[in-house]
Amino acid sequence: MHSEGEAVWSEDPAFWRGRRVAVTGGTGFVGSHVVSALVDLGSLVTVLRRDRPVDSPISDRWRSTVGFVDGEVEDAATTERLMVEYEAEVIFHLAAQSQVGVANRNPLSTFEANVRGTWSVLEAARRATTVRAVVVASSDKAYGTQPVLPYREDMPLLAQYPYDVSKACADMITASYAKAFEMPAAITRCGNFFGPGDLNWERLVPGTVRSLVQGDRPVIRSDGTLSRDYLFVADGVRGYLALAERLFADPEIRGSAFNFSTETPITVLELVEILQASLGTALEPDIRAQAKGEIPHQALSAQRAREVLGWKSAFSLEEGLKVTAQWYRSWLSAG
Repeated sequence: MHSEGEAVWSEDPAFWRGRRVAVTGGTGFVGSHVVSALVDLGSLVTVLRRDRPVDSPISDRWRSTVGFVDGEVEDAATTERLMVEYEAEVIFHLAAQSQVGVANRNPLSTFEANVRGTWSVLEAARRATTVRAVVVASSDKAYGTQPVLPYREDMPLLAQYPYDVSKACADMITASYAKAFEMPAAITRCGNFFGPGDLNWERLVPGTVRSLVQGDRPVIRSDGTLSRDYLFVADGVRGYLALAERLFADPEIRGSAFNFSTETPITVLELVEILQASLGTALEPDIRAQAKGEIPHQALSAQRAREVLGWKSAFSLEEGLKVTAQWYRSWLSAG
């Protein structure tokens, strides 16, 4: 997504030029796009890397131009080294165990990564002297099952399932550090990200597109009626950067959460229909109805992001899905 240029990522490109930025989870799907944008903007980026992941078409373009610290986000000494030795001014904490199914099978590793990992980052940031902004990526799942939709940031967090609880804990820990220690930290809550470069075929969008391109019926693990918020990754990156910029200028938003959304929730089957139309296919979905531990319906209001940050999505849901489907078709064909 780097071809759109600097104007896509920030209204103030000069803010990022030469700025020292640390990113946890930078080799993941969303993180790789965040790092890509920062490299485009001229930032000096250091990425915390636990594993050496399979090459991705997004991270391939910046891997030789950023620094790496190898280690786990749960390790306090590692996160402190990331920030202190590299004099980080901005931190994007994106590292997480992000799969609901994995969380249901192995909640302990999820709590370790998502809860311990968050306080490890925040404590390191508290001890560092250079940090001016910390953006902590949470999830719309922290809201849990609410009696009224859409989700708004002042709603109580009603998470119950392991993944959802882990993100709600990360939210509250971040708010605590902001309140107790005046840390310039804020929280993002987004729906399901999609876009070019996501090679986790267990996720709905890449898995569905790959099946359709290969002429296979797309597999639906749920009954297809679950409704979700979906966000094109480039719009999420713009939101993350806008929030970090605002943290520098406005102490009042410390500890606040911000939803980023196109505000067009759809069901799983509706999303598959859009992808089918984008690719010109009409394959009947294979509906397994096996999903458990899932919130039935989710929807986000992005009013606060619009009013406080001046952010709005540049891509409609349909536009983003079309761009994504075409990217995968081209990439899969080339491979």
